[in-house]
Amino acid sequence: MSFRIRGQNASSGMGVADHSKHTFLELKRKKVYRYVIFMIDEKKSEVVVEKTGGPAESYSDFTASLPENDCRYAVYDFDFVTSENCQKSKIFFISWSPETSRIRAKMLYSTSKDRLRRELDGVHYEIQATDPTEMDLEVIKDRAH
Repeated sequence: MSFRIRGQNASSGMGVADHSKHTFLELKRKKVYRYVIFMIDEKKSEVVVEKTGGPAESYSDFTASLPENDCRYAVYDFDFVTSENCQKSKIFFISWSPETSRIRAKMLYSTSKDRLRRELDGVHYEIQATDPTEMDLEVIKDRAH
């Protein structure tokens, strides 16, 4: 494994790039982004930011940004109004692992997920999705309320 992951074996997964942590904090604290999509950079042995979506982007913009045949991690900042008419926001962590992705990719993303999740302090809900219906907007709405 990489020298960056000192004292850990390969099963503990990839490291998390500082830029990934910083980008998540900008989503969480400053609402600079609606979503962030992360990918594993095997050459660097770390999780890096692949794409960000601005505050005006929709949930369908977000889901369209996920690759059809490859794994990714993502965070999505979901805004909604409660039954008491209060504006709320919940951050979802989505582990996207489509059935059609390579076995190696599924294994890499699976073993690295916990490490990334620990770095992303402030996530409210986690969703594991293997096909788009498992992370449909209705699923997000149900979890947030």
